[in-house]
Amino acid sequence: MEKKVALITGGSRGIGKAIAKKFADNDYNLVINYISDNTNLDELREYLENGNNIETLFIKTDITDFAACEEMAKKAIEKFGRIDVLVNNAGITKDMLLMRMKEEDFSKVIDVNLKGTFNATKTVVPYMMKQRNGKIVSISSVVGVSGNAGQANYAASKAGIIGFTKSLAKELASRNILANCIAPGFIRTDMTDVLSDSVKEHINEQIPLKKMGTAEEVANAVYFLAGDENTYITGQVLNVDGGMIM
Repeated sequence: MEKKVALITGGSRGIGKAIAKKFADNDYNLVINYISDNTNLDELREYLENGNNIETLFIKTDITDFAACEEMAKKAIEKFGRIDVLVNNAGITKDMLLMRMKEEDFSKVIDVNLKGTFNATKTVVPYMMKQRNGKIVSISSVVGVSGNAGQANYAASKAGIIGFTKSLAKELASRNILANCIAPGFIRTDMTDVLSDSVKEHINEQIPLKKMGTAEEVANAVYFLAGDENTYITGQVLNVDGGMIM
């Protein structure tokens, strides 16, 4: 039986890497989009393929470039013949209070987080429509639901992803393509690991479960929405936040 294929943007590190590992462990061939040259691709490929009978395709792509995303989708189809799952995970932050925020920092965050999600989705959906099947899971954020001081650009981009996804869900349902969002809260990553113990303690006090989540917990939620067992959930936002937003 032909293996299914998952394309993951920003899949070479952090949450994206955990998502890739989850799909690899469940026998999906992988297309990993990345942008940083600092990634050790050979090590990552071995990490994903070790113990799994899968293939990987790594494609360096600036997702703010629509033509580059078209080429990425084309290469994925040439390699595997199908794209069953798209995970829009790539994103950046450039935090600053609005009165001090540079216009270019607002634009860059919107370009990567929101327009990048549009670019990747727009170029993959035609293949899913031809298959009459597909799952799209986009990584939003709890701040896209609640807002957050100092993150007007990031919150706007993540709120935009939610509206984009709900619209997609309505447009694509007749083609058996499901679109959903994950909204992570505070997740342990390289960025949070460098925080002081006092800052971490303050963060944990804001979370009903009194702890940060893990990248693996986000990956589990993504796989739940993108896996074969989900046949009737679309247009939804699943918070993975320890109860921060209720």
